[in-house]
Amino acid sequence: MTFELMKLPYEYNALEPYIDAKTMEIHHSKHHAGYVAKLNVAIEKHPELKKRPAEELLSDIDNIPEDIRTIVINNAGGVVNHNFFWNILSPKKQKPSEKITKAIDKHFGSFDEFKKKFGETATARFGSGWAWLVFHKGKFEIISTPNQDSPLMDEKVPILGLDVWEHAYYLKYQNKRQEYVDAFWNVVNWEQVEKLYKGIVK
Repeated sequence: MTFELMKLPYEYNALEPYIDAKTMEIHHSKHHAGYVAKLNVAIEKHPELKKRPAEELLSDIDNIPEDIRTIVINNAGGVVNHNFFWNILSPKKQKPSEKITKAIDKHFGSFDEFKKKFGETATARFGSGWAWLVFHKGKFEIISTPNQDSPLMDEKVPILGLDVWEHAYYLKYQNKRQEYVDAFWNVVNWEQVEKLYKGIVK
């Protein structure tokens, strides 16, 4: 299996004014495409890995051959994280469903408190990385991962994620990461969040 660059479910300019078209184009066609290419090069050394989805490689990272393990973390992580991220964004203004709202209220006290904690986690990440809402051992957690590390490596299932690498926002927001985080809530695909949640909580 050769890994391929995911086609976006919307145009590069679809998320404006919150995420600009040029950032989306560079982010998808250069950064994301780069992770795909480097992952394909890495697994050429171990053809047996070609049959496995990138998510599975990350979930089983301790058993990936040591000579390419770091490359797989960085690049399978880059592929999986970005595939997830593009699908968690939507040009259609959405509100979280009652089911999701109640679940978040239960775990965080209120939806506003959840957004506050998620935003704090996103802005506190030093350097490059991600902020996540994950489901783990029967409950929600807000976590941050460095670089392209995936929550799947720690058996945590992502429900919502925000890329806080500078290439995700710097053209529009420069050093104002908080403004980018605030803008993110305008383009969240809550239908996808609920779909992911329902897939875990039967």
